[in-house]
Amino acid sequence: MPPPPRTTRTLAPAAALSLVWFYEGLWCKVWPGRADHRAIIADLPLLPEPLVTPLLVGIGLAEAAIGLWVLSGRLPYAAAAVQTALIGVFNLGGLLFSPATIDEPGRMLTANLAIVALAWVVAARHAEARS
Repeated sequence: MPPPPRTTRTLAPAAALSLVWFYEGLWCKVWPGRADHRAIIADLPLLPEPLVTPLLVGIGLAEAAIGLWVLSGRLPYAAAAVQTALIGVFNLGGLLFSPATIDEPGRMLTANLAIVALAWVVAARHAEARS
């Protein structure tokens, strides 16, 4: 099926959501990378130190790929579900394994709740544009 029509109603929220994934993935984890993101990964149990950087970069590239998926408009509800699951896992992992690294857990959870809500709005608008 072709991608949905590009209207401001679908493109603007999808672009905003994609930028979040590109920022979190490419800027915070790949280059130049943020020390707090690296510290959270380094705190994972049973993860050898030599694997911290490859895992961090892999997660960052996967996040950038999600940004592209969001822009594509394909399988919008699956994209929203994957985003919801990943954000939930990332938040839970950070809070369980690296709570001292997260300065303001309430701010993090609130901001991520807004991102999840936007993911579902984007999914609904892409699905609506297809019908």
